[in-house]
Amino acid sequence: MSNRKIYLLMILSAFFWSGAFIAGKLSVPFIPAFTLTFLRFFIATFILYFVVKSKDKSNYKLTKKDVPIFLFTGIIGMFGYHIFFFTALKYTTAINSSLIGATNPIVTTILCIIFLKDKISFKRAIGITLSFLGVFLTITNANLSTMRNLDLNKGDLLMLMAVCMWAAYSVFSKRVMHKFSPLILTFYSFLFCTVFLIPFVMYERPWIFIGQVPYYSFLAIAYMSIFASVIGYLVQQMSIKQIGPSKTSIFINLVPIFSIILSVTILKESISTIKILTTLLIITGVYICQRN
Repeated sequence: MSNRKIYLLMILSAFFWSGAFIAGKLSVPFIPAFTLTFLRFFIATFILYFVVKSKDKSNYKLTKKDVPIFLFTGIIGMFGYHIFFFTALKYTTAINSSLIGATNPIVTTILCIIFLKDKISFKRAIGITLSFLGVFLTITNANLSTMRNLDLNKGDLLMLMAVCMWAAYSVFSKRVMHKFSPLILTFYSFLFCTVFLIPFVMYERPWIFIGQVPYYSFLAIAYMSIFASVIGYLVQQMSIKQIGPSKTSIFINLVPIFSIILSVTILKESISTIKILTTLLIITGVYICQRN
């Protein structure tokens, strides 16, 4: 496959990921976070099982020594991230959550510096500062009274926690990627997350409310499972293999742009000048870090 096709597929994946913010916003009013996360990953795991089995029949079986690895990736990266993500969407807009989510590469960079002893250069420091300035202005809406009284949006803070969960998963994945292919790592992370969620789902008693969920929420779950999870992850893996992780991660910068367009057109959320400014700050910061 040519690089041009990979670029086009990664742009499409960024669009799919941005759609997950809209789909989540259409689902969280009717389905609690644990049940919503379970449904998303149950479907995605079911699909990925057949993809893994057909792609590599000899390399998909789990061993006992691998269990702690997938407990971490499944609970921190999948369970932790998505529970914070879906809960955040109850209290904040899809635009805000996507902007804060765009700092994922920055938070990952910071954790790499702390735990993997990566070096921090002047350019990296500038990029990190710009991105977090953008996040701070997003959370406070550039309101002086909010800054003075620290009256922050609960949903924005929860989304920031989700970003930290995903960054921890990313850094840990770098340390174990030599043992597993990206496809195997993703599949078992999905599987462990799904199994771990079962008792939490039972606590929410979905049989009580599931009949009252509107059809479009189920369509949103199917979208998140198939397009944002399965297709998005598989295309990302193809891209990492062909053009490398650095160039692949640059496409994440498109997610908040697509999310703003979708949020305004589908959810009728308002876009302000400060949101445009924070988008530019976050994307510029991430780009500077990645270029470096």
